Amino acid sequence: MTGWCTSAFGRRLSVLAITLGLALSVAACSDGDAGQDRTSAAGPAGSSSAPREQLQTGAALAELQGPNGLSLTITSAERDPAGYLTVRGGLKNDGAEVVVVPAELRGNELDVLRTGPSLAGATVVDFARSKRYYVLRDTDGRPLTTTGLSTLRAGESVHVFMQFPAPPASTNTVGFQLPLFDTANIKVSG
Repeated sequence: MTGWCTSAFGRRLSVLAITLGLALSVAACSDGDAGQDRTSAAGPAGSSSAPREQLQTGAALAELQGPNGLSLTITSAERDPAGYLTVRGGLKNDGAEVVVVPAELRGNELDVLRTGPSLAGATVVDFARSKRYYVLRDTDGRPLTTTGLSTLRAGESVHVFMQFPAPPASTNTVGFQLPLFDTANIKVSG
């Protein structure tokens, strides 16, 4: 019994250390604008805590159109040395009315469904190797992606991220898919 408690505690401690490391990685990769909220892997981005500002214009990797005036602009897809691929961007309501973020964006896995609204249904595809990568989950089944998305007012945008296992270093382009949205090819950096 003691061995099980110790190993369960060890697993929880490992998850905490990984989550903290991811949060520090995301913070270190930010552009240093301290006055601007950021979404991080360390905590849920609920509708009250998700950064809701206009996205900065810049070179987007892809712009995908979704239902009811929603659009997703992918601004980066970075491979890190720990073996993760982090896709960042902005989800925006280009319509004239409040839009409910569709439940289909979180996918249909039972573990993910219980965690609430998220972008856990996203996948990246390495076409050269015919391999699909799903959003990573922690040991409790929570997706490593922006969560807590419920509604977006007209013109409102929110920064989002999704974290996947990284494809091999030789893969420079992957397909990005999010339920109900267009599909796009994006360049991977790092």
